[in-house]
Formats: sequence, structure tokens, C-alpha cells
Amino acid sequence: MKAERKKKYISLYNVSKRECKNLVSRPIYLFCMVIAPLFCTFFFTTLMGSGLPTNLPIGAVDQDQTSVSRNLLRNLDAFQQIAITERFTDVAAARRSMQRGDIYGFFYIPHQTAKKAIAQKRPTISFYTNSSYLIAGSLLYRDMRTMSELTNGALARETLRAKGLTDDQIQSLLQPIVIDSHPINNPWLNYSVYLCNTLIPGVLMLLIFQITVYSIGVELKEKTSREWLRQGNNSMFISLWGKLLPHTIIFFIIGSFIDVYLYCYLKFPCESGLGPMIFATLFMILAAQSTGVVMIGTLPTLRLGLSFASLWGVVSFSISGFTYPVMAMDSWLQGIANLFPLRHYFLIYVDQALNGYPMIYSWNSYLALLIFIFLPFAVINRLKKAMLYYTYQP
Repeated sequence: MKAERKKKYISLYNVSKRECKNLVSRPIYLFCMVIAPLFCTFFFTTLMGSGLPTNLPIGAVDQDQTSVSRNLLRNLDAFQQIAITERFTDVAAARRSMQRGDIYGFFYIPHQTAKKAIAQKRPTISFYTNSSYLIAGSLLYRDMRTMSELTNGALARETLRAKGLTDDQIQSLLQPIVIDSHPINNPWLNYSVYLCNTLIPGVLMLLIFQITVYSIGVELKEKTSREWLRQGNNSMFISLWGKLLPHTIIFFIIGSFIDVYLYCYLKFPCESGLGPMIFATLFMILAAQSTGVVMIGTLPTLRLGLSFASLWGVVSFSISGFTYPVMAMDSWLQGIANLFPLRHYFLIYVDQALNGYPMIYSWNSYLALLIFIFLPFAVINRLKKAMLYYTYQP
């Protein structure tokens, strides 16, 4: 019994040693396992280093040319996200500039706006944004709408003052209910906190899918699959374990570095501490590797397996819930969302890092990732047959 167990350990060591030689002999492993994850980490965090985009260029069409309109545009330009970079004489010129991409939107003040406001004739102020740029368009829409409402309130205040009302009476009429807003978990409304904590693990998971599929599929392509199995004592389980163990160690080191960089260096919210997030990263890596084994086991061809991995990894970004809420999706899409490991990692991140719940409250997400880890047993026999009998067709 001990001799048999020792033989298994020796086989596991031989397969891992063989895989380590493959890792250092192929530059694609260095790029996908080390360079690409670190590059994406620094790229996304520095791209959104200020939290929100600032000084987005817009235009202004001021046909009123009064102190009221000039004061309105000065206040609008004072918003952090807005910078009035161009002024136009008519709407057509502003629209052409926006269509060329020179500005993201423009603010339009028509003739006699101040005069009509004083006469209580309800003048119309218009603003236009380019929603093809989602973040820029939504931020500009929010600020320009806010400015329009503030202008409406300011004009109403002056009218009420002229009628003899006190400032307290005017305030109770203009804003009868005061809203005291306290955003939780991300009170700075920092887009980097919102996106990077899921976007970067999503990129890492996509790379794990592809590397796992590639490392197994290349054995078929280069006709070395039988040699790989022989070194694994003809056990598909030992062969897979030995092959993926060096990958797991490298990806875990990279994933832990990313967690330390995000939560310790950049000080992103992490209410539960660093330990639970590193533990969740380990589960995510194992689940992603297991999903990659299922992909190549289902489609035992390098070309089809990589296509499967790329498609599944890219769709994960849309269906995991951090760009569009899963609860707002159709019921069948809500069920499909559970088939993506990134969805469960996102739920763990929300519970652990943002809300600071004990790990026991995320047991269902950990259980889901554990199920992913055991999924390769469903395709292990099919994968072994492919390794033994499949002839690669270029």
C-alpha cells in the first residue's frame, strides 16, 4: 500500500517537473500567467486612478448673452466632471462638433431666457449628450440636469423674494423635503473601486481558462499526450493534478499580489480583512482551472477549446452582475449566471470586502465554486480517451 502511494507521489512529481520545463520553454506561459495579469492590474488602476473622469469637454451655445446666462455657464464649468472648451453661436455648429467627437455634449441657452424667466413665461434650457460614450454621457447628463434644476430654483427664489417672502419660507417651498444621502461601501463614488475589483479578477480568470485549455490541448496537437499519461502512471487524475499544480502556484502568487496591491497599497474597501479575499482568490483560481478542464474535455481540440474558453470568459464580464444587475435580468438569464465562476466570486467580494460579513454568510457562493472544482470528474474519462486515441487534425 505504501509502495503504491509512493509511486503515485513520484508520478505526480514527474508530471509537475515536466510541466515546469514546459512553462520555462514557452514564452506564452510567461506572458499569460505573469505579464498580462500584472499589466492589466496596473493599467486599469492607473487609468481610473482619479476615481471618476474629470474635465470632460463640452460646448456651450449662449444666445441670450446676459449676466444670468454667463453666471449659469460659469457655475456649470465649476463642476468637477465638466470643462466648457468650446463656445458656439448656433446649435448646428455644436451638433457637428459633437458628431466629430470633439465634445461629449453641449448646453443650449436660447434668446431672451432671462427676460422670459423674469416675466414668468417658463423659458426652455436644453442640453445634449452623446450616450454612445456610456460613462461620459451619463456623468454629463447628471451634471447638466443638476445645473438646470439649480437654475430653475435660483430664478424661482428671486421671484419669491420680489414678492416679499423670507429665505426660510422660500426654502420650504423650493425644497420641502431635504435628502441626506450617505452612499455605503463606496462613499467616494470611485469608479476604480467599483470596476477594478471585479474587472481585474475577471481578466485573470479569462487567462486561466485559456492557459488551462492550451496546456492540455497542446499535448494533443503535438502528439505528446500518451507520454504525459505514462509519466502520470496512466492516471488521468494524477496527470491533471501534476500538470495544473505549477499553474495553481503561479496564479495564486499573482492573485495574492493583486489582492495586496488593491486592498493594502491602494486602500480599496476591504471590511473583512485581506485573508478572506486571498482565500476567495484561491477558490476562484481552482474553479477557473477546473472549468478549463471541462472545456477541453468537452471539446478535445485546441482550436475549439480555446474558442470555448474565450467566449465563456468574455461573457462572464456581462453576466456576473457588476455591470448590469442580475436581479434585473430575465429569469432564465439569472439561472445561466450561476454557470460562471466570476459571478460567485463577485458575490463573495460584495459580502466580504464591501459589507464585511463573516465568511459563513457566503457559504452558498463558496459551495458553488467548490462544485466547479469537482466538475472535471464528469469529463475525466472522455478526456483520457481523447489523450489515448484522438488524432489531431490541423
